[in-house]
Amino acid sequence: MSFKTKLFLLFSLLVFSKVSFAQTSDDPDIEYIIESIASNQTQDYDYSELIDRLTYYKRNKINLNKTSKEQLQELVFLNPLQIDALLNHIAVNGKLINVLELQSIKGFDLETIKNLLRFADINTPSGFENFSFNKLFKDGRNDLLVRYSRYLEQQQGFSPAKSTSTSRYLGTPERVFTRYRFAYSNNIEFSLNLEKDPGEKYLNGNYGPDFSSASLYIKDLGKVKKLVIGDYSLQFGQGLTLWSGLSFGKGADIFTVAKQDIGLKNYTSINEFSFFRGVATQINFGKFDFTPFVSYNKIDAGLALNPLTNLEEISSLQQSGLHRTSSELKNRRRISQLVFGGNLQYNYKKLSIGLTGYHSNYSQDFAPGNSVYNQFDFTGNSLNNVGINYSYTLNNTYFFGEFAHSLNSGIAYINGLISSLSPTVSAVLFNRNYQKDYYSFYNQGIGESSTAVNEKGFYAGLQIKPDRQFELDFYSDLFKFPYLKFGVDAPSQGYDIFSQFSFTPNKTTRLTLRYQFQNKQQNDTQPTYTNVLAFAKKSNYRADLLYQVNKSFSLRNRIEIVQYHEENKANRYGFLAYQDVIYSPLSSRWSGNTRLALFDTDGFDTRIYAYENDVLYGFSIPGFQNRGVRYYLNARYNVKRGVDLWMKYSLTKFNDQQTVGSGLDQIQGDLRSELKLQLRLQF
Repeated sequence: MSFKTKLFLLFSLLVFSKVSFAQTSDDPDIEYIIESIASNQTQDYDYSELIDRLTYYKRNKINLNKTSKEQLQELVFLNPLQIDALLNHIAVNGKLINVLELQSIKGFDLETIKNLLRFADINTPSGFENFSFNKLFKDGRNDLLVRYSRYLEQQQGFSPAKSTSTSRYLGTPERVFTRYRFAYSNNIEFSLNLEKDPGEKYLNGNYGPDFSSASLYIKDLGKVKKLVIGDYSLQFGQGLTLWSGLSFGKGADIFTVAKQDIGLKNYTSINEFSFFRGVATQINFGKFDFTPFVSYNKIDAGLALNPLTNLEEISSLQQSGLHRTSSELKNRRRISQLVFGGNLQYNYKKLSIGLTGYHSNYSQDFAPGNSVYNQFDFTGNSLNNVGINYSYTLNNTYFFGEFAHSLNSGIAYINGLISSLSPTVSAVLFNRNYQKDYYSFYNQGIGESSTAVNEKGFYAGLQIKPDRQFELDFYSDLFKFPYLKFGVDAPSQGYDIFSQFSFTPNKTTRLTLRYQFQNKQQNDTQPTYTNVLAFAKKSNYRADLLYQVNKSFSLRNRIEIVQYHEENKANRYGFLAYQDVIYSPLSSRWSGNTRLALFDTDGFDTRIYAYENDVLYGFSIPGFQNRGVRYYLNARYNVKRGVDLWMKYSLTKFNDQQTVGSGLDQIQGDLRSELKLQLRLQF
């Protein structure tokens, strides 16, 4: 696609936006929240937990006069200083009488208040006030959702020619997801998830549905602050010692680098990895909270025979959750995992100190790595982890950190601060040091890598908000990898620079400009006698315009360009432009949105990710690669009170391609289309 062609298509998109419908984003604008805090995630990342959480609090609003720090931390757009300011205001001045009081709290601008009131109020009753079993079933809310989706073109793994091959998908091509929730206020919740991925059988072996997850969650029952029976997640400190489930890294919201640990939480995601199964509780003893837990689960793993001992050892833990072929089924629930331990948290005024310790045991030993870069990988079948974390607010500064140690091996630590330097300027600083032999199976410390291992770094971020219309966010992150990594055969280093400017002239218009530059070392792809490192540079440019035309329609335009350069090679580019039209009237049974996207990239290194609106609780973040056009239509119809239907149809057409995808996922031709249907019943 030539440069002139791109300009013509871009001009056409802009003209189309002026003469067609306009968009109002969904209420709440979950898309904007996700893109603000998770700009560096990929299409494989599971956002269902966040979407489920925000949608839950939209329906079961938080009572700000009776809330806790942990509950407010679940609203990821609130930073620690804002949470502390709100709780301190209530402690000093008494309960909030009117939501207008929020404007007098330091750090609460109109955008923050607007977002908060979507999920919170000041008069929501507590669930255990005058509780009875009659009220439980009378006032409890049931929510049943069934989702069906599939690609409309035949993939190679389902071809009749493969019917006698061992390398084929054994199940059917549709994805089926069933979700049931029962909620009583914010105090009792029962959750059940059943899912079958494309290519899987509806029933796999003796375990019933391919993936099933259930939990009973009770909150604020006297001294018992939380109790979960079934599947749950644990999030303590800064993610070094123990953190499972939802987690974010560097993003446009600079404050999210300071993780806000919510401790024990019921697990409601459809991610089939990184959760606990058993019993856990959080008990309050005055200034202390104690969270003991025990978990036993069967997890997916690949095993390899050790020729020296003639015993099978764990070669890898499988995190995809896919069980479509005979080899994938062989690794399903192949090993057992036992985890038990506890967390003791001390809270006094603005100081919080936590101690975490737990033991992990596996039914097989982990195999030693064969490559030089993984010589420090964990071996054996049991591991003990301990850690201490802290947070403290002093005037306008929030300090945070964690020290973690895997016994008999390495350490990891992080220390940082968030400071309100003035009413218009805030800063974030933190440093990190993760040793190459630090081990934790539940390690999600923030950094350039996905886990807190073999990395040192320093991060500095700045947010400037001179008034309610303008906002500038900036960060720079310097990092080093003291030991080898996959694809990097020597110690390496790099840096990441990010800036974003936002202009909101009124409640219905927002312009966002973003620039990000990354420069880090990797193996030089030029043939040499020995592997040497070379810098790879990547620049991202983005312009995003969101504006409301009337009460029913809004528009969103985006342009994004990527430039990628490796030493001794020509520049490669990626281009994406799309137009969103969102229809969301107040009185109509119909609502929906549509997108037309044009993309032209020079391959994998210049791919561009973009969040898409989806059916309720669903998410889609496709990676745009090569050249083509993508279109989708997402619609909702309210049949009657408590009955809703959703439908999403998406189609991607690639230029100059004879096939789409690879391996068993390959489709003959240049089209890939998907249909999603969803029914929700509330009663």
